[in-house]
Amino acid sequence: MYRDDEMSGGDIGISRQTAPKRLCLVGSTGLVGWTMIEQAVSRSDIRLIGITRREVKLPHGARMEMLLADPAGWPDAIAAANAHVLVCALGTTWNKAGKDEAAFRAVDHDLVLACARAAQAAGIDHMIVVSSVSADPASSNRYLRVKGETERELSRLHFRRLDILRPGLLRGPRGDDKRLGERLAILASPIIDLFLWGKRRKYRSIRSHDVARAIFALAKERAGGHFIHERDAMFYAIRRAGG
Repeated sequence: MYRDDEMSGGDIGISRQTAPKRLCLVGSTGLVGWTMIEQAVSRSDIRLIGITRREVKLPHGARMEMLLADPAGWPDAIAAANAHVLVCALGTTWNKAGKDEAAFRAVDHDLVLACARAAQAAGIDHMIVVSSVSADPASSNRYLRVKGETERELSRLHFRRLDILRPGLLRGPRGDDKRLGERLAILASPIIDLFLWGKRRKYRSIRSHDVARAIFALAKERAGGHFIHERDAMFYAIRRAGG
C-alpha cells in the first residue's frame, strides 16, 4: 500500500543540485523516527520516505511518503523509495520482546540486516543506523551484545558510508510507553549527567531531537568510510552542518 501526504508536483524539474536528499526511514514509529518526521516538516532540503507496517497519522504539514507493508515486503518498499540514504531507527525493548532473546534478535539484528541488504540491492550506498552506547558483541548484557553483533555484521556489508549512532539514554515523548524504570531515569538524567565527565561523557542522556538533527546532518556528508558517533560526535556533526 502506498500513501503520500501532500505529494507535490513541484519537485519535478528541480535540478539535481537543489533537489532534496531522499532518506528512506525504517523505524518511523519509534522515538527517533517520529522525531525525524516532525523535524522534516520544516525542511526543504530533506525528503523522507517512511516504511512502516501500519498506517500512522502524520504531523500537520508533513510532506513525505509512507510505504505500508509487512516486514517481508520491506525490500520491495526500500527499492521503491528511490532513496540516497537508508536510515534505520528500528528497535524493540527487552520487555516488548517478552524477555526472549530470539524475539529481540529478530528485530534488532535480523530485520536491521535484512533492510541493509535490501538497501544495497536497491543501489543505496549510505546507511545510518541508531544503535546504543556500549554496544559490544562480547558484552555479557544481552541487549548490548545483540546491538554489537548487528554493528559488526553491518560493517561487513561494505557500504560506501556507514554511520553508527550510539546514544545513551534517549529523552523525548514516548506516548503510551509505560516503562517506569526508564521514566524515572529520564527524570533523574539532568542530575546524573552532571557527574558524567571524561570517558563517561558518552553515557550522558541525549534528546531524540538532537539525534534526529545529527542524522539529517550526517545524511548530507559526502566522505566515505565507517563512522561511529557517540554523544559528543553527534553534536559535532550538527555543528559541521551549521546547526
